[in-house]
Amino acid sequence: MQELKKQLEVLLAGYFRECCADFPKGKMEASESPDFIVKLKNSHRLGIELVRLNPGSADVPDEHEAEQNVILEELIDDARELFEQNSEVKLFVKFLFNKKHPPSPERSLVTAAKAVNAIRNSIRNKKPGNLFYHVIPKEQLPEGLDEILVAHHPGLEASVWERSNNLGISKNVIHDILKSIEKKEEKLRLYKKQRLESYWLLITTDRLRGQRNYNIRNQIANHNFQSDFECVFLFDLFRSHVFRLV
Repeated sequence: MQELKKQLEVLLAGYFRECCADFPKGKMEASESPDFIVKLKNSHRLGIELVRLNPGSADVPDEHEAEQNVILEELIDDARELFEQNSEVKLFVKFLFNKKHPPSPERSLVTAAKAVNAIRNSIRNKKPGNLFYHVIPKEQLPEGLDEILVAHHPGLEASVWERSNNLGISKNVIHDILKSIEKKEEKLRLYKKQRLESYWLLITTDRLRGQRNYNIRNQIANHNFQSDFECVFLFDLFRSHVFRLV
């Protein structure tokens, strides 16, 4: 049995493959240093390393925000327990709450129950043995929830239900992307011991947001990123959107 971290990487890599128009045909296998190796039809091998975008520039939550986060995480725990009372399906679920109008503590259990109904409806067409992903829109969710990401992979043996952007919101998205690239480039020499023909870096983020949200995508598009990886991608999980940075 693979450890849970690797199971989630398999899910995310498969999700990325479905959404990336540049992904080559070939057999993708889990590995170590890099995380995945894709064996291409021309006998070349592509290495893919995953890293989560770490919002190191995020503000530390104040006391009110910290208390609110505890309430929201308890709501998520209640939702998972309600779902698993009637289902053995293991899911990767991300809850994106409305920052200005989160669910009230008084309606927490009702909100959890309605969210579970939406999740159950979303997986009705899930095919056994296949990768599945779906984003439930706000219109189908109770008040206080903006979206829910639901994903499943046959290799996922434990449930992971959590709050979106639970590491914080970047004050400077470009800076945090550069830090992610720098962090992995320090290990690229180790990866190259595999003597693969090319190496990609995949940076994942729950929902691309920032404190100055209005121009994040333009900032990314206009910045000249550089790396020793042949390709660097930023993958917005909620939007299923792939940004090619390098």
